[in-house]
Amino acid sequence: MACIDSKFDKAYAGKSVEDLADAPVAALNGVSDSDAEHLKAAFNIKTVRDLGTNKFFLWAQAAAKLAE
Repeated sequence: MACIDSKFDKAYAGKSVEDLADAPVAALNGVSDSDAEHLKAAFNIKTVRDLGTNKFFLWAQAAAKLAE
């Protein structure tokens, strides 16, 4: 789990995968509170799980993968 821990702020080290998925988006390294507010305003994304399951992000990821 150390690999995924490195993607989150230190405050989330050692948390379960479920806890990480339910963490606020700003818990991700490189995502500021301001970034999180913009994601919430634009897409109603509040948690890491919301971000990872957002249809627009999934569609963009699929298009990028197919373009490889």
